[in-house]
Amino acid sequence: MPSLEKHIYLASRSARRRDLLKQMGVNFEMLLLREGAGRDADFDESPIGNELPRDYVVRVARLKAEAGWLRLEQRRLMRHPVLSGDTTVAFNDTILSKPKDRDDAVAMLKALSGTVHLVYTAVAVKFHESLREALSVTEVRLRELSDDEIRRYVATGDPMDKAGAYGIQGKASMFIESINGSYSGVVGLPMFETSQLLSQFGFQLL
Repeated sequence: MPSLEKHIYLASRSARRRDLLKQMGVNFEMLLLREGAGRDADFDESPIGNELPRDYVVRVARLKAEAGWLRLEQRRLMRHPVLSGDTTVAFNDTILSKPKDRDDAVAMLKALSGTVHLVYTAVAVKFHESLREALSVTEVRLRELSDDEIRRYVATGDPMDKAGAYGIQGKASMFIESINGSYSGVVGLPMFETSQLLSQFGFQLL
């Protein structure tokens, strides 16, 4: 595959993914997509039937990358790889997406309190006819949380845009007893897997 400039499009609104790409030294432009389940959405994030969490995140990451490449072609933008990512928290093979409201966030955190759960993050890159993905799986253990701690954390608003209703890089880091796997994957973009994937498209990050 021919050598490319170290430049991509990021098909994600996540500030956390932007920060991690900057940390990696990747030059990128935002490629905003219409999210949701409606007609105007560029992709549908709804799980299919009894879809397993690992299958779900890989499928959605691929959908985002494909939607991003289509948008790039429609806008007649310069051709650079489109990178996307998707993260979900899973407890007993149940997908815990972003909470619908505060009550939902409280219920998720109560379920995760004092347990080990899995965080799946998939990364996908689309460039012309090539579409490749990588998957990071991390075990996270939360300490026992009191009802009062959960209510006060949810009141900060921090859980509302995060899968599983917590962000490891914020106040919820005080709840994390241990992790086994990729910290950056839990944040939203596994740096090892992402760098390995980009290297397949001709990127040299160092």
